[in-house]
Amino acid sequence: MPWDFWLIFLFLAVLLPWRGQARLKTLLANPQVGRTQRLSLYSSTIVFQWILVAVVGWRVWVHGYTASELGLAIPGRMRIAFATVLGAALLATGQWLNLRRLGRFSNPRTAFFRALAQRIFPHSPIELLPYFALALTAGVCEEFLYRGFTMAALLRAGLPLWSVVLLSSILFGLAHLYQGRGGFVSTLVIGTVFGTARIAYDSLVPVMVWHAAVDLVAGIAGPRYLSEAPNPTSELEIQPRGH
Repeated sequence: MPWDFWLIFLFLAVLLPWRGQARLKTLLANPQVGRTQRLSLYSSTIVFQWILVAVVGWRVWVHGYTASELGLAIPGRMRIAFATVLGAALLATGQWLNLRRLGRFSNPRTAFFRALAQRIFPHSPIELLPYFALALTAGVCEEFLYRGFTMAALLRAGLPLWSVVLLSSILFGLAHLYQGRGGFVSTLVIGTVFGTARIAYDSLVPVMVWHAAVDLVAGIAGPRYLSEAPNPTSELEIQPRGH
């Protein structure tokens, strides 16, 4: 594997997770995060991800990777279009139901997500459009990095297919380690599903749209269900049914 690819993997495995943890610590240290700070967070993340993709895209172009290897081709357009729409609908619905479920409980895990949601999710229509741009950016850029570049580089290096999916998913999970252990595990699982779909459809298009759909729903449903703690009465009603 080329030396510059090793540097990219080092960045994805170590420096990117560290950056996420540092930014989270800064966010949580602020009692409140205002509109200006959120918009700055959205814009800086968008710029950062596109610069990173541009650098990685330059290096894969230098090393002669094809669009097909990177998952940028669209073989069987009708099949991919159907999978894209159906998968996005199912994942978006699942994300919405999961956030609604989390909103019913009050425990250390949900308290952390509430604190995170209050700081990063849009609080007004003015913030919603930039957040949508961020969600679309994450869908395109992160899928290119983890299911495009990473899987292509590992496959060309001769690794078995199952290990390529697993390793790319681990790197994807590490990038979301700032969400805690649960966030790492859930992201690893989602990454495995996305990696498998990337192989099955031989294209990044479905997973790019799925990823963006999940993030878009988080920005809409997150503030609705995680902005306030549930009242004690509703918790008492819910807890007996869970045990």
